[in-house]
Amino acid sequence: MKYMLLIHNRPGFVGELSDAEREALMADVGAIMQELSKSGELVRGEALADPAEGRTVRVRNGATVITDGPFTEAKEHFAGHIIVDVDSLERATEIAARWPDAKYAAMEVRAVIHESGPEA
Repeated sequence: MKYMLLIHNRPGFVGELSDAEREALMADVGAIMQELSKSGELVRGEALADPAEGRTVRVRNGATVITDGPFTEAKEHFAGHIIVDVDSLERATEIAARWPDAKYAAMEVRAVIHESGPEA
């Protein structure tokens, strides 16, 4: 079963870390990605740009309203995701708990129920 692990964190938090903390965080991410690649559980992952570089699109009463980010009123934002193909929700949860962002904000685990696009 495929699960999307949504990475939530606070804009700018990485910049607030010391060099050693930032290096440790990136090393942790690299180790997990290497492990998941080696086990065949990693499907893909992407990091997202800062919310200030995005926009929100809403259509109300036939009119398109576009606003600059952030997308919601929150201290955290959706920072990226990885998709894993694992045997259970428990395994996906285990991976999410090990992801460094879980220490600073949150990871959300969601089952992928439909795929579309050229890779599907």
